Amino acid sequence: MLLTIVGILVALWLIGVIAHIGGAIIHFVLVVALIVAVFHFLRGRKK
Repeated sequence: MLLTIVGILVALWLIGVIAHIGGAIIHFVLVVALIVAVFHFLRGRKK
């Protein structure tokens, strides 16, 4: 589920960059997505 959220945030970032919408907020969304992905991979899967 976490990777789905990351995927959605990255997709929103791409749409914002292509459509020139949102300004600095678009880049903030990308940073949040990357941080979430890094935490996910560092924690690993729980058994």
